[in-house]
Amino acid sequence: MHSDRNIPFLERRGSQGPAGSVIAIIVALALASAALPAVGSDSDWRALPLVTAGKVDTNWVFLGWGKFVVDDGMLRTDCDAKGLGLLVYKKEKLGNCQIRVVFKPKEVKSNSGVYVRIADGILGEANRPGAAFVRDANGTPSKESTEKMQASAEREEGPWFAVHQGYEAQIAGDSTGAIYSLANSSGTGTNAGEWRTMIITLAGTKITVDLDGKQVSSFDSANSNVPERKQWHEPKREPKRPEVGYLGLQTHDPGDVVWFKEISVRPMTETK
Repeated sequence: MHSDRNIPFLERRGSQGPAGSVIAIIVALALASAALPAVGSDSDWRALPLVTAGKVDTNWVFLGWGKFVVDDGMLRTDCDAKGLGLLVYKKEKLGNCQIRVVFKPKEVKSNSGVYVRIADGILGEANRPGAAFVRDANGTPSKESTEKMQASAEREEGPWFAVHQGYEAQIAGDSTGAIYSLANSSGTGTNAGEWRTMIITLAGTKITVDLDGKQVSSFDSANSNVPERKQWHEPKREPKRPEVGYLGLQTHDPGDVVWFKEISVRPMTETK
């Protein structure tokens, strides 16, 4: 949303004194601030539908392993031992905006995430879940199934497409608010059963994450100083993520239970 403002050039013939300097400074500051994007007002928040008629709203599509279920009018992760899953908001793609996520983990370590800027092609992964883990009695994946999962991830199948073609704002204990594998979180760990509010700001090439009103991480894809990829399950660095992309919610490992009671979007405004 854009709005044009006419900023008059103020000039008084023969005024070269302090008053003229003050006016010049004011005009310069106004011009500089006008070029910066700004968030909308509180009334601009638009809630995305999560639950309709007691079921996950049809604007969402699930891919991969596991599922999301409706629990007391909210969305809740229901993870599968076979691997990752992703619930994608298929109705629209999001550009420059803020995304507000209100969530609660069952345990401190409960693992989930909010994916943003997922590239086109993610909806085509709905019927291609990728490889599945085979686990022993302790929940440890077998070596063979891990190798197959690694190959599946490299092929960007199912939810792995979002890992490599999007960005994840983590929900995972002390890492909550981190941009997975790219920017650590400076926030405090999440307590079990505690409602928290994450606001993800998308502005051009930049992503910032606020947790309970405090900025905890930031990442700029235009910055060439990107951390090295160290593990196969970390996102690839090469694919250029779009500045307008899909939103998704992750299911992780068995026992990683997280509730989501609000996902809202607010546009960024820009003045000229």
